[in-house]
Parts: sequence; C-alpha cells; structure tokens
Amino acid sequence: MIAVSMALLQHVTSLPLAHALRPRSCLAVSAPSRKLSASSPSRATHVDPHVLLGMTEPELQQVAVDLGQQGYRGKQLHHLIYKRKIKDIQEFIQLPQAFRNNLQEAGWTIGRSPIYQTVTAADGTVKLLIKLEDNRLIETVGIPVEVEKGAMRLTACVSSQVGCPLKCSFCATGKGGFSRNLKRHEIVEQVLAIEEIFKHRVTNVVFMGMGEPMLNLKSVLEAHRCLNKDIQIGQRMITISTVGVPNTIKKLASHKLQSTLALSLHAPSQKLRESIVPSAKSYPLEAIMKECKDYFLETSRRVSFEYALLAGVNDAVEHAVELAEMLHEWGRGHHVNLIPFNPIEGSEYKRPYNKAVQAFAAALESRKITVSVRQTRGLDASAACGQLRNEFQKSPLRIDSTDTSQSESGIAVAC
Repeated sequence: MIAVSMALLQHVTSLPLAHALRPRSCLAVSAPSRKLSASSPSRATHVDPHVLLGMTEPELQQVAVDLGQQGYRGKQLHHLIYKRKIKDIQEFIQLPQAFRNNLQEAGWTIGRSPIYQTVTAADGTVKLLIKLEDNRLIETVGIPVEVEKGAMRLTACVSSQVGCPLKCSFCATGKGGFSRNLKRHEIVEQVLAIEEIFKHRVTNVVFMGMGEPMLNLKSVLEAHRCLNKDIQIGQRMITISTVGVPNTIKKLASHKLQSTLALSLHAPSQKLRESIVPSAKSYPLEAIMKECKDYFLETSRRVSFEYALLAGVNDAVEHAVELAEMLHEWGRGHHVNLIPFNPIEGSEYKRPYNKAVQAFAAALESRKITVSVRQTRGLDASAACGQLRNEFQKSPLRIDSTDTSQSESGIAVAC
C-alpha cells in the first residue's frame, strides 16, 4: 500500500504480547522496480526461475523432474518450503544429498532473505527491515492482537515495492524515494519472517506496507495466490490497499478475489485530495469512485475506504458530511476506516485530538456510514510506513559478505 501506511493495520485492539516475541539481532535490506501488468499467469516460473519460494506444487514437481528426480520429490519440496519453512537447501535432509547438490549447482535458492534490523514496540508490534539480494531494505510489520484468552490474531503488513513513486504528502515511504517492484517471493518471505519472529502462524495479511500494490499487480497477485494456496491464509483474511491507479481496480475485480480492497481516499473532494495525494491529479475522484462501485458489483465485496485524519486539513465535521454524501451518491457496499495520523519526522502534518476523531466518526455514523477507527500501533517503533527504513537507508547498503551486524560501516550515507 502506499500512503495509508502509518499505524498499519485493520482496526486492531492491542495487547502487549511480549511473551510471544524473542529479541533478535540485526540483518535485512531493500530494492528497485518497474511497473508490471495486472495479469496473473497460471505458471510463474519465468518470474524468477531460480527461486523456489512462490512456486506451486506442480511447478516444484517439474523442477524435480528436470533434475532427474521422480515427481513426488516436488511434493516433498513443497512441504519443506511451506510447512516446515526451511531456509537452506542443504537442510532438506529428507531429500537425497545428490538432489540437494543438483538444486544448488543448477542455481536454485529457496528465496529467503536475512533480517537486518528489528524494532519491538511496547504494545508487542514488531517492525522488521529485511535485506534483499540486491542489498536494499524493505519493511514489514507484525501486529499481534489477543482476540480471546489463549488465542492470537497475527497480522503481517507487507511491502510490495522498495520505496514508493507516488509521494503522498504525509507518507514516510514516499520521502525515502523509489527503487523497484518486489518479486513474488520477496513479498511472500515477509510473511514467513513475521512467523519466524513471533513463533506463531500469521492469520491476516495486509498489503499496506511500502509501495503501491497496483503498480506491481502481477507480483502481488502471484504472492496472493501463494499466501492463499500454499501458506493457506484465507482470501478473506487478506487486504490489498491502493491509493488509486487508473484502470487497475477493474483488473483486480476481474480476478474475483474474496479479499478486501482498501482504497486510500483521505479526502471527500478532488481539490483537497490532490493537495494530499499528488497522483490524484491524473485520477479524478469521480473516476475512482465509479471503479469502486463497479468493483462491488463485480465481486460482491464491499470496498473499505482508508481515511488518514490530518489535524486542521481533512478532519472537520464538514469533511465527514461531504464524505458521507459522496459515498451515498455512489451506492452501497462502503466502509470507512479512520486512521489518525501517525507522526513522522519532518512532516508538517499533526495528529488530530481524539475529540476531533470521535466527532468525525459520529458524523459518518449518523449518516448511516459504517465506520471504524484504527488504533495506532507501534508509535515507539517507527511504525509509520517507510519511517524505519529511512533511518537506515536511502541508497543501497555496501555489499559485505562478512558484515552480519548493523555497524555504521555497512550503511551507505543517506542522500
């Protein structure tokens, strides 16, 4: 996702779960990108033919056959990668040594990256920096919520790009620049990294981290398939967020996913939206609302509108009234998720007072708009999207195979 980043996550109620965490030392990094189309091929081996993570069971069977093994070895690979979550080919001890050697000699890797840095907030939220193969950093966030005694909902907020090209005015990610799209395995591995840190299964995934998912829709859809089919996270437990990219909502609707579409709206009028979201100039509010209406008609899934409340900018009751009128004009199937601004260094925006947030929500509810207020998580862990990454990197880290710490010598000077 891009803009809405900050506190990250769906209306979560927070309870510290320190016992679910273990302190980790450092390791991780990010990467550059280009726009990809929204179509999702049935076979995706061409995306990154030497990475096993993200491949389907039939694709893994083909890898085994190509290396002279029986097809059932591919099923074993699938189990080791997605169920056992093993990170090194030589640890596939259930497979013959010759097969393991052949995989490595053919250039195959599992596709798991090291963690470069972790920050744990008092409320149990954990933000990770992951170091990619090309020596860049991306962020992912794990948000634990105790839903009932002994049960935990664990949400992974994942990035889809290294940085973001859309430069929403309140978003830390845009301030850090843009490098490239993430590949499917680089998205999937973020979820596995959160599971590793928490020693707990991820139950929910939100594409609300660094980047605009609709500008990398092909990889996002491939990662979505893997998370759903291979890692077995239900589609309704996955949310794809967008600030709005022309013609992409229609493409997403054509896949008829049961996942939630979250639109980062942030304003009830075109003029105000353009001042907050620069890319809105090329995507009129009327056009984006029509696409959202069509999305609902095509999928029968309501659209969730993300609305970052910025003190004195878009948080007045008058804005809420205007927003409600606009949503009613475009039909039903709407939900508004209010997100009090998560302060970031150097931003001119301020967080609204709770009184203003509650007045805004009440104005929507009195006009029969379903609304929730997202609880801010991880304020003491640089939780705003892109915030932690910007503290460490604006250009690639120097590659140093001997560096496993976060020493200053391993970090390039920020531009």
